[in-house]
Amino acid sequence: MFMEEKYYIIAVDDDEAILDMYKNGLIDFEVLTFSNPKEARDFLNKTDRLPDLILMDIMMSYLDGITFIREIKMNPRFSSIPIIAVSGLGDAATLNDALLFGATDYVIKPFDIMDLSSRIKKIIEKKRGG
Repeated sequence: MFMEEKYYIIAVDDDEAILDMYKNGLIDFEVLTFSNPKEARDFLNKTDRLPDLILMDIMMSYLDGITFIREIKMNPRFSSIPIIAVSGLGDAATLNDALLFGATDYVIKPFDIMDLSSRIKKIIEKKRGG
């Protein structure tokens, strides 16, 4: 039987419980997690295999997610990767900044993992033209 390759996503969040939820809940995806955005950035710069999508927490202690999104979108190698901004803050200014700097969509914590999964699929399939 033909097995379809799983979509590959990178998730960046400084909360290990959220990263565990991604790893255990997003079963339809190959998920690589980072608790430090600088490590995620270093990985992206070194890897040949770019992710289909990035889940990016906005509020982190090392580097805020808005800055990371802006860096990704300014780099021609990564600029086409869709990003879902994830935030514990539901305030309009933060979410507007995330979208302004290039996030494709946003999710407010706490979120439903099945809803997030279907949103990820829709975004990747739309990007791939399917």
